[in-house]
Amino acid sequence: MLFDHTQLCPPEKVEVYDSTLRDGAQAEGVNFSVRDKRLIAERLDKLGVHCIEGGWPNSTNPIDTEFFQQVKSLNLCAKVSAFGSTRKPVGNACDDATLRSLLDSETEVIALFGKTWMLHVRDVLRTDADENLRMIESSVAYLVGLGREVVYDAEHFFDGYKNDPEYAVKTLKAAISGGARIVVLCDTNGG
Repeated sequence: MLFDHTQLCPPEKVEVYDSTLRDGAQAEGVNFSVRDKRLIAERLDKLGVHCIEGGWPNSTNPIDTEFFQQVKSLNLCAKVSAFGSTRKPVGNACDDATLRSLLDSETEVIALFGKTWMLHVRDVLRTDADENLRMIESSVAYLVGLGREVVYDAEHFFDGYKNDPEYAVKTLKAAISGGARIVVLCDTNGG
């Protein structure tokens, strides 16, 4: 059967989510100061961007951590999002340092990425498929349970889908089951 486009409902509105302050900062030769990040956030807000991803707050990233402290004093209409990863394998979401740093940023939105590609589940996380699904669902559920809106980034989605379509879709379902409001299919390395 061909795809039935009548099953799609038009969105109530289009939301613009900008990742310049994190993803844009990964370009060669780009180093944003806290002041730069504040100015860019203010300009993005004036453009009408709905959500501004501010970066990854953690102990090894003092500029992003300071930005999250300072952005509270800006009078932005846009929501601000912190970015980070799911909990570690064989752990609890409530005890995870990364999830704690995301909560400490005090943002309304958290962009949480997790592994979709089994190559990364095995070789980077050094865990199995089922534990990865539990990591995704429990991390999202924990953050949502504490009142955060979660945007789930399915890292390397297209590489993962090419390798194992059924498992890649299971990772999305785990995020949705945990309460993610938006699921992003990331084309991380041009897969």
